[in-house]
Amino acid sequence: MLVSLYIDKSGRLCATMNVYRALLNNSPYQAGDQVRGRVYECSKNFGAFVAVDNIYSALIPAREMYGEILPGQDISARVTRVLEDGRLNLSVREKAYLQIDRDTVKLLEIMDSYEGCLPFSDKADPEVIAHETGMSKNQFKRAVGRLLKEGKIQISDKSIRKL
Repeated sequence: MLVSLYIDKSGRLCATMNVYRALLNNSPYQAGDQVRGRVYECSKNFGAFVAVDNIYSALIPAREMYGEILPGQDISARVTRVLEDGRLNLSVREKAYLQIDRDTVKLLEIMDSYEGCLPFSDKADPEVIAHETGMSKNQFKRAVGRLLKEGKIQISDKSIRKL
């Protein structure tokens, strides 16, 4: 649990889970660096707020929220951008060319759980793809493309079948 300490109006030491104002915006990290941090708040609109090294302010934007990310969770992430005010944007995913191997393995495992045939294709809504696979539509399409090129799947209008 991440907390910030302060002195209240009566001079007593207190702790608060509202740590945003206590975090710094002058981290030494740059885009592409790997960092570790603790998620201290999640928002459907904004994403997951992270205290990198328990010191620096960072955000995993909502569009990067794949898989289960919960408050209190320690994460390893990649810095995708350093904003003008010094805050960090993060991603828990690797760069696309590194992530694709994991995504293809994951997709084959998901297909096995559906007895070898997904009940939707790469033309499905992004929300359906994210809900069923935990991937973005782009991730899903890259993995499907790789598996198709390798001859491991067959695509129809309404499904994807493992060969």
